[in-house]
Amino acid sequence: MAAIEVDELRVRFGALAAVDGASFDVEGGEVVALLGPNGAGKTTTVRALEGYQAPTDGRVRVLGLDPVADRRALLPRLGAMPQSSRLYSPSAPSEALRLFAAYYPEPDDPEALLRRVGLGDRARTAWRRLSGGEQQRLSLALALVGRPEVVLLDEPTAGVDVEGRRLVRELVAGLRARGVAVLVTTHELDEAERMADRVVIVDRGEVVAAGRPDELARLAGPSQLRFAAPPGLPATELAVLLGGPVREERPGEYLAEVEPAPGTVAALAGWLAERDVHLGDLRAGRQRLEDVFLRLTGEGRGAR
Repeated sequence: MAAIEVDELRVRFGALAAVDGASFDVEGGEVVALLGPNGAGKTTTVRALEGYQAPTDGRVRVLGLDPVADRRALLPRLGAMPQSSRLYSPSAPSEALRLFAAYYPEPDDPEALLRRVGLGDRARTAWRRLSGGEQQRLSLALALVGRPEVVLLDEPTAGVDVEGRRLVRELVAGLRARGVAVLVTTHELDEAERMADRVVIVDRGEVVAAGRPDELARLAGPSQLRFAAPPGLPATELAVLLGGPVREERPGEYLAEVEPAPGTVAALAGWLAERDVHLGDLRAGRQRLEDVFLRLTGEGRGAR
């Protein structure tokens, strides 16, 4: 049994299908990133897993429990970081975390957790005086203080600086190592590639692709090697040498649809050297998760 199960989930608000038949799962010790453009149904799906939104149809389970019917049994085992949150303004991180810790039978140590999220020196600063990134870090700490078995993180790196993003990645890696199931929603595709074991892309409430980041990146097309050289080189001969199609896009500018491995680059350089041909402007590029995301979703089709 997966820690998170979403099976043909549908959530409707009148005529609007916010989620329209989405299915995916998350195993214990796995990090899955749920990606999609605005309005794709990501937050609605997370709210259904939290028990705040009853499905119109389909089924969701967290640790085998119905998030609505079994809410009281599930809450102590679930950690959730909402997309945005507010605390009573005078509250300080240490006060808020101690309060939340009191809700759980075996909570994490609040002071130690504040240090792990980089707020050790801000423990007694009023919430309203924290920066946006610091407020995000506190929200993450509140989601983790109960030592949950499943963690739902909705845009955890939004408004967070470079150091904060690194810290979030480290915390998520630590959760994975402890066997925690983590579902992350994010618009930051580079973070998803770094953080997630698998990616689920949704658009208009439907799952349009799922798999490891490297698997999905390959859907956007082959890797590429671009180089400059004198015009008119024999593309067919180069294709045989490099093991993939080669074309001259513009005079003296070549594109080879091949894996830019060191051996491939060396073969190209050697072939040109034998012919006393100068190699210039060599660029290698792997397809990225962003490429397939734009190809499959409304953002890539110009929809908003």
